[in-house]
Amino acid sequence: MNALPYQDPKLTVAERVADLLPRLSLEDKAGLMFHEIAPMLPGGELLPPGSPWGVATEELIRQKRITHFNVHGVPKQGSEMARWHNKLQSIAAEVGLGVPVTISTDPRHAFAENQGALFSSGAFSQWPESLAFSAIGDLDVVEQFGDIARQEYRAVGIHASLHPQIDLATEPRWARSGMTFGEDAKQSGAVGAAYIRGFQGKVFGKTSVSTMTKHFPGGGPQLDGEDPHFEYGKEQVYPGNNFDYHVEPFKDAIAAGTRAMMPYYGQPIGTKYEEVGFGFNKGVLTDLLKDELGFEGIICTDWGLITDANILGQDMPARAWGVEHLSRSERVEKAINAGADQFGGESCPELIVELVREGRISEERIDYSAAKLLAEKFILGLFDEERFVDEAAADAIVGKPEFLAAGEAAQRASFVLLKLAGEGAAQLPLAAGLKIYVEGLDVDKAGRLGQVVGNPAEADLAIIRKNAHFDPRPGGFEALFHAGSLEYPADEVARIVEICKTVPTIFDIYLDRAAVFPEIAEAAAVVTANFGSNPNAFMDVLQNPKLANGRLPIELPSSLNAILASKSDVPYDTASPTFAYGAGLSV
Repeated sequence: MNALPYQDPKLTVAERVADLLPRLSLEDKAGLMFHEIAPMLPGGELLPPGSPWGVATEELIRQKRITHFNVHGVPKQGSEMARWHNKLQSIAAEVGLGVPVTISTDPRHAFAENQGALFSSGAFSQWPESLAFSAIGDLDVVEQFGDIARQEYRAVGIHASLHPQIDLATEPRWARSGMTFGEDAKQSGAVGAAYIRGFQGKVFGKTSVSTMTKHFPGGGPQLDGEDPHFEYGKEQVYPGNNFDYHVEPFKDAIAAGTRAMMPYYGQPIGTKYEEVGFGFNKGVLTDLLKDELGFEGIICTDWGLITDANILGQDMPARAWGVEHLSRSERVEKAINAGADQFGGESCPELIVELVREGRISEERIDYSAAKLLAEKFILGLFDEERFVDEAAADAIVGKPEFLAAGEAAQRASFVLLKLAGEGAAQLPLAAGLKIYVEGLDVDKAGRLGQVVGNPAEADLAIIRKNAHFDPRPGGFEALFHAGSLEYPADEVARIVEICKTVPTIFDIYLDRAAVFPEIAEAAAVVTANFGSNPNAFMDVLQNPKLANGRLPIELPSSLNAILASKSDVPYDTASPTFAYGAGLSV
């Protein structure tokens, strides 16, 4: 059997797309425009029919013609995910004209776990979280991370990253601040561009990972710091009239060649743009992103704009903010007319078929998006030798010793030394032979630093590690978002301050967003901040503080009142912060 022209790797991508596109049915083309979640079960198994977790993955491919999937699940080893990927590709090869599957993922190289936003590292090399890259301030390290992540991703069959997240963390309470590069537009743009270069390589091609930069035109200035995953957080506000500032990092991302862009859920309030979610907003997606900024890549909506769903046991309305009154088909129509090429977290291509057959959207408009999505698959090599991955080789690449070492080095380098003791037991580097009281640090591991005792009064030194405070929220999904107050409860503050008065204390805080702890900062002998680190990296810094080079990429406010008096769209503008943006000491 003679190969069809689109199957010939000697032809240009444009020629192959031009041959394949008219061969596809309307149903095939509509399927391309959906980017659904696909769980990877233990052992690399696919989601089976009848699962309470959703429609069987094979059915989505065979019946819905969907060929873009966001993989959920943390593999114990690389070959597990590689096996899962190959199963999907084998199914896709049997369907229609054999359009290959593209696999994407949220970040999966860090410590945190939130299935709406990111995954812990599992078998992959472990790095600090996104804020750390701005804290380190070395673009070579950022690009190194992207290159290592690229190799690990491609080894298991991941072709696209649903990141970087270059929103600006100008509202300290926002739950997704830790996944940003901080609150400074210039710094975030530079770090984001380096990140993209690492993932995509010097030339975008068959060994690259396509980056989907988010969330255009910048999440972050959320009303009261609440997140627009939830109806109470749907309003995005600009009291400082600083909309353009939040767009700046995206200009750097476009210049760096990001392949795709994801708009956020929020609806802009009090701007020149229609007050509907950005995924439905023609003024933002077409007039600003495409026409003014010149972006020619793929625009994919954030997840779940069209259909109500149950997420981790919690009923969630579609994030159709500002267009809640529209039907599902009307929402699809409005998003396509706004400029969207693809729908994240949805599996309803029949709505596009219906819109075309009713004459509400032209097939030429569908062809426009389908052509871009097909071209991406061709460039990534998925129609050719890159369709399948070597399962055995995946184990040799994922979590390589040199990759693990690079991640740990970044963990150490990202620590921020905010306050240092001039003398005494808390002085860094720590002296040997101390009696140590610890909280938030495994007692057995802490034994490397000295003799661990159970009472501060018996110790020469106390070491306390805490997470930034948040108010627990209900619901399976909502509970994953660390939102609400940044202030520790008064009784907890008093307890820690009392320890600081009893014995010299090192206080280390994990910043997945800003924190308010002025009393503790005043009482502690040493204050450090981290953005995700294992215990050994922390203890390495205590024994050799020269390893820590971080500077704060966000300011740490002194009070809730200072936050309330600031403007949510303006960077580092709270009065008298406990630690200012850029703070950090060197030894």
